[in-house]
Amino acid sequence: MENEVLLDSPSSCEKKHATDAGADLSIALGELSLANPIMPASGCFGPELAPFLAFDQLGAVVTKTVFSVHRAGNPAHRLTETEFGMLNSVGIPSLGSEGFRNGLLKEYQASGTRVVVSIGGLFTQEYFTVAEELGQEDVDAFEVNVSCPNLEHDGLPIGTSPDRVFEVIQGIRKHTDHPLFVKLTPTVNSIGEIAKAAEDAGATAVTVANSFSGLAIDAPRRKSVLGSGAGGYTGPAVKPLALKLVRDAAQAVTIPVIGCGGITTSRDVAEFMIAGATAIQVGTATFTRPTAMGEILAGLDALCHQLKVSKLSDLIGTLDTPIPSRRLA
Repeated sequence: MENEVLLDSPSSCEKKHATDAGADLSIALGELSLANPIMPASGCFGPELAPFLAFDQLGAVVTKTVFSVHRAGNPAHRLTETEFGMLNSVGIPSLGSEGFRNGLLKEYQASGTRVVVSIGGLFTQEYFTVAEELGQEDVDAFEVNVSCPNLEHDGLPIGTSPDRVFEVIQGIRKHTDHPLFVKLTPTVNSIGEIAKAAEDAGATAVTVANSFSGLAIDAPRRKSVLGSGAGGYTGPAVKPLALKLVRDAAQAVTIPVIGCGGITTSRDVAEFMIAGATAIQVGTATFTRPTAMGEILAGLDALCHQLKVSKLSDLIGTLDTPIPSRRLA
């Protein structure tokens, strides 16, 4: 219902025509082809949610970030709602690469669609270690989470430095021939500069972007609502910010951009692709509507018909008012 409203409520005749026409929803991320551009953001849709949405409908599934060693995650509370989005500080609990390989990975591999494994590290070497440990597994791509706090550099995310991003991606590339997506942190001076560093180091695509840092306060207790203090802010409120970051990244690189941030409808997919994204990831929407990605996917045929394209990929980078790369606002 939500998609139909945002699609200006096309008539039943129009919807039938779009379905009959069979719009081409396929996209390519380097040499990796996907049946459609829809995938979950890392950690937002696991095998336990398969009863709500058949995974083989999706272009790909993306796992929660895997570290080389076991991680317990952050103290409670880990999630809290705000007026316009959600704050989370889960802390990325992980079974470690061995536990992942012997458990969840097998469930993802049985999903019937492309499998993208997200990997992370608290130290530069940990990225290389987990890439070596999982580099020969039967998966379709790796997504490198460079928003992890780097304990070698005062806890600053690796993704805030083009030099460190280059070092990590170049090092990972030595351990695997799989396509590499690099999930960038949004709070940097120039997302384009970071994206270009990833491209130069051998990335196949960049995912733009991870969550924004935010804080929720319990005034009577004078404490943060989240157990670890600040958290990652996501949801509809960040969509305009994410669109601008996608546009900036797409102008800076020749590799594909995967858009992520506040996507809840088919119309949002179109906006991200027009801004320069080739594929998209859905995160927060799945927490309240586990069927969200299926609903988005179901609206894409009618969307293509309304926007007068036979191939969804024809929308990529078609914004007719370019944002100057040096614009300050």
